[in-house]
Amino acid sequence: MPTIRVDGIDLAYEERGSGPPVLLISPAASRATLWELHQVPALLAAGHRVITFDNRGMAPSSCPPGPYRLADLVADAAGLIRALGHGPVTVVGASMGAMIGQELALAHPELVVSAALLGTRARADRFRTAMTEASAERVRQGAAANGVRHVAVSLMCQLFSPRSLADDATVADWLDVLTAFPITGEGAALQYEATLAGDRREALSGVTRPVLVVSFSDDLIMPPFLGREAAEAIPGARYAEVPGCGHFGFLERPEVVNRILVDFLARTATASARPTDAAGRP
Repeated sequence: MPTIRVDGIDLAYEERGSGPPVLLISPAASRATLWELHQVPALLAAGHRVITFDNRGMAPSSCPPGPYRLADLVADAAGLIRALGHGPVTVVGASMGAMIGQELALAHPELVVSAALLGTRARADRFRTAMTEASAERVRQGAAANGVRHVAVSLMCQLFSPRSLADDATVADWLDVLTAFPITGEGAALQYEATLAGDRREALSGVTRPVLVVSFSDDLIMPPFLGREAAEAIPGARYAEVPGCGHFGFLERPEVVNRILVDFLARTATASARPTDAAGRP
């Protein structure tokens, strides 16, 4: 995986295909390889150039000292787009990656054609704040301190729907992955904490690019009511809700999510060709 220097840090990235560029931005404490099984093949098949990268704090990208602000992660994504020379891009983000995507569209509209936000929010309520703080504490302590299998089971309850947790094969596969490769470390903790960025609803009213918000019906981390709030804050944003899946709905029901994404990208593909003003507004 090559790296590129962006504002003093190295970002590991992959770039494949040709055509209109799509930048995939990962959830907190997740590697870019999360997109490889389902979303990368679907977007390549739809004729897109696909760019994935590991956010700061997730090796092999740089893991500079914290704290990390959401604005730092947005600046990293903007710097990567500029460094690769493929802007403007369509942004597809999940969870923390979706929060980065909506802020990128706000701060750097000239770099963004459109943004598809999978499991996002514009604020954290009390429970989501407590959940995020507890997640940061857990990964700092390390899985061994809390019991590797206990951590894996608890994490699965946050990430997946009851539908998936009732499927023995799915449970066995993810238990194997999460016990063999537990999420630990300061970088993951700092990414979790970066999502506690305050109430951004008023600020997001300044987004001028086409936006799609996709919520997942059983998502505990970014529940549909917070996704709808984000969509309502962004002028003209479309909203869709996928039933029967949790926070990682793009892995649980990829055929549904990919169809929604490809349709949205096709509808907004011509936006990059429209004349814009100095602020990047069409």
